[in-house]
Amino acid sequence: MEFFEAAVAALSVEYPDDERGRMLRSLGVKTGGKFYAFSTEEDVVVKLPAGRVTELVGAGVGAPCETRPGHPMREWVRVVPEDVDGCLAYLREARAFVAGERSSSKDS
Repeated sequence: MEFFEAAVAALSVEYPDDERGRMLRSLGVKTGGKFYAFSTEEDVVVKLPAGRVTELVGAGVGAPCETRPGHPMREWVRVVPEDVDGCLAYLREARAFVAGERSSSKDS
């Protein structure tokens, strides 16, 4: 996704300790060792509360993230931001969720 790298670069100014890595064979970003977003050629995938994922999918803004067809990852959603600012907003939302989450997750 063309906006992902620019958004990650902007976010790294605010959070220089965040790390880059690979998740599901894609470039991703994590905080405290936990991934909160990664990018594919088509979209950005962010980790958000399950209710927020349902909201985005229901509104047609997001699509379920499935590692296998028919098996969506409950707290991950695929979005296609319109620009860098939109991408950055999703990354900030995902980072805030993951940074505040300190219990283990089956979806990571």
